[in-house]
Amino acid sequence: MDEQQAAFAAGQRVRVRPVDPVGHTRVPRYIRGHTGRVVEAQGRWPLADDRAAGFAEPRVETVYTVAFPARELWGGDGTHEVTVDLWETYLERAAEDRA
Repeated sequence: MDEQQAAFAAGQRVRVRPVDPVGHTRVPRYIRGHTGRVVEAQGRWPLADDRAAGFAEPRVETVYTVAFPARELWGGDGTHEVTVDLWETYLERAAEDRA
C-alpha cells in the first residue's frame, strides 16, 4: 500500500459525515453526524464502498479507529465508549477543531 500522510491524528475530534449514500457503505447509520475522537490510524486500505461497487481500482485511504461516547449515541448515563473503524472519506474535522 502506498504511503501517505494521515489527515487526522490520535486525539483529534472528527465528525462523521451525515450522508446516506446510494448502495453499500461501511459507515453505520447510528454514528452519522456524530462527533468522536480519533484513537489511532490503522493504516491504508481499499475503500470497501468502492470494492462493493465493483471498481477495478478502489480508492486506498487511511482507516481510523474513532471512539464515541455511548451516552451521546443512545442516551443514558453510562461512561463507556463505542469504537468504530472508519475510512477517511467518512470523516471531517469537528466544528470545534476548524480554524
